[in-house]
Amino acid sequence: MKVTQLNAIKREKAGKGASRAKRREGFVPAVIYGDKKEPLMIALEEKVLVAEMGKKGLWTRQYEITVDGASHLVLCQDIQKHPVSLRPVHADFLRISKDSELTIDVPLRFENEATCPGIKLGGVLNIVHRTLTVKCKADSIPDAFVIDLATAQMGQSITAFSIEMPAGVKLTATEDFTVATIVAGQSSTDEAAQG
Repeated sequence: MKVTQLNAIKREKAGKGASRAKRREGFVPAVIYGDKKEPLMIALEEKVLVAEMGKKGLWTRQYEITVDGASHLVLCQDIQKHPVSLRPVHADFLRISKDSELTIDVPLRFENEATCPGIKLGGVLNIVHRTLTVKCKADSIPDAFVIDLATAQMGQSITAFSIEMPAGVKLTATEDFTVATIVAGQSSTDEAAQG
């Protein structure tokens, strides 16, 4: 799995005033915590964090954040945004190791909607869940689970247990559940009612 490199600076002071000062300098205050070590207060360049937020897989991508020459392997856990401007105001990173076993939400990605037989007949893709919660080691985190709709028919349900898990990745759910269905759209329902 590819690890994204980021550089950060250490924050000496906590508190709202110090955080505001960092934001004025173009940085976003953040914290690295976990792995039974002391939390580390850092700041990342806002433009770098915003660029990462714009990429797919933000929550499943591993980052190596370098602070004062020391590297920390982390996952992004949370980004707080300003309620009006939606700019990032704080970020939380969870420190991990290659051997860490994690419980993580992995996004579902649907492909071939344009060629899906059920959708071509007027059906609509109804997504019930956008992520699946899995357990795996840090170096086995999938970027996403890809669901191919190339043969999905009208009325078909796609369930969690039907999604193939890569080696070392285990679904946390003990009972199967529907993640998406191809349901009759408004036009096909109208035709059935008129017919």
